Amino acid sequence: MSAQLNKGQSSVRVFNFSAGPAVLPLEVLEQLRAELLDWGGSGMSVMEVSHRSKAFLSVAREAESDLRALLEIPAHYRVLFLQGGATGQFSAIPMNLTAADSEVDYLNTGAWSKKALAEAAHYCRVNVAADAADSGYSRIPPQSGWRLSERAAYLHYTANETIGGVEFPFVPEVPSPLVADMSSTLLSRPIEVSRFGLIYAGAQKNIGPAGLCIVIVREDLIGHARPGTPAVWDFKAMADEGSMLNTPPTFAWYCAGLVFKWLRRHGGLGAMADRNRAKAELLYRTIDESSFYRNPVEPACRSWMNVPFTLARPALDGEFLSGARAAGLVNLEGHRSVGGMRASLYNAMTIEGVTALTQFMREFARRHA
Repeated sequence: MSAQLNKGQSSVRVFNFSAGPAVLPLEVLEQLRAELLDWGGSGMSVMEVSHRSKAFLSVAREAESDLRALLEIPAHYRVLFLQGGATGQFSAIPMNLTAADSEVDYLNTGAWSKKALAEAAHYCRVNVAADAADSGYSRIPPQSGWRLSERAAYLHYTANETIGGVEFPFVPEVPSPLVADMSSTLLSRPIEVSRFGLIYAGAQKNIGPAGLCIVIVREDLIGHARPGTPAVWDFKAMADEGSMLNTPPTFAWYCAGLVFKWLRRHGGLGAMADRNRAKAELLYRTIDESSFYRNPVEPACRSWMNVPFTLARPALDGEFLSGARAAGLVNLEGHRSVGGMRASLYNAMTIEGVTALTQFMREFARRHA
């Protein structure tokens, strides 16, 4: 499979381990390049085409259809293509799913869940049902110890913490609607959408370029936005207009549609899961078998998508990064808040790229042991 995914790859392409905006499939980039000046024989770029035109409306319909097929989204869920990123949804979700006197449950497992719950606190009462801060955000607290509200409007969790590399190894079972930030995991493996009230994801990991946010929401949860909610954040207003109440991010939407087709051509989400698991296992094995590298996350909660690691001698970080760049391995710097290294292994990162990284890591450790 990887040979097919790499077919035609130029030798000047680097292996991009950025956490986002992230690597895109080469096939998609090549199609974008070929169509950039003349899309579909129109004599225009897709970026110049009206979102109200029949041609672009067809793109929008196909993108939603392909996404529904990939995730097997039930008919009673609406799919929205929005702007504002996942951060915009930190506010939009409580605006749409709560009243001013509502209480909501949040799980604090890292930087992004902490930001989400802080934003929700502007609109309703937030109960932190579980808090992993005391572990340095290195684990997921077991559900048996969560302190859930009796009448929570929803429970929110971040399925994968991109900065800390901590991932939920299970889907929470709670009586209230489940709301999940899946920005860095959506489309990396199959999920059962019907277990969730709402799923949202910024596009710039596994979906497409930055500028687009996808919301998948159960139909009974829309139409209840509190008074004063801006129309562009009102799920029902956007759903009624096919996500085109205002001019949408057409280029990002189009690119996402191409990625959806790429995923379907290459075996769908089951095949992606197998490939992503293999990439993560290879990198974690390289870290664990060496006394020179360390990953801080409890093994059961390790992310497939974002792998942070540190060197035994932090003074060598600069040399490691410069050597990696010379070897064509880029964007391995850890987030500025935690330092160290981080390799992001999204769908478009090939097994060849991960193999090249692990070979470099072993040789670097051998030279500096």
